[in-house]
Amino acid sequence: MTTSEMPWAERLDSMTRRVRNEYLEMPGLSLTVRQAQRMWQLQQRECEHLLGVLVDSGFLARTTGGAFVRAGSGRAGA
Repeated sequence: MTTSEMPWAERLDSMTRRVRNEYLEMPGLSLTVRQAQRMWQLQQRECEHLLGVLVDSGFLARTTGGAFVRAGSGRAGA
């Protein structure tokens, strides 16, 4: 079963781990929703939800320019 064939709850859990790992491996990563959609091959609604979950958990922060960066990276005001 591919990731896209999984039920959304399982897929969200899997994608959350994947996105966390990407941000941990690339500390300066800064992505807009559109860029994240392309990078992780997600629909806009799925991507917005996923990024929102990571913001709500305190792992990501949204910059004033609309990009998502790792919280505590010092880039959230960028």
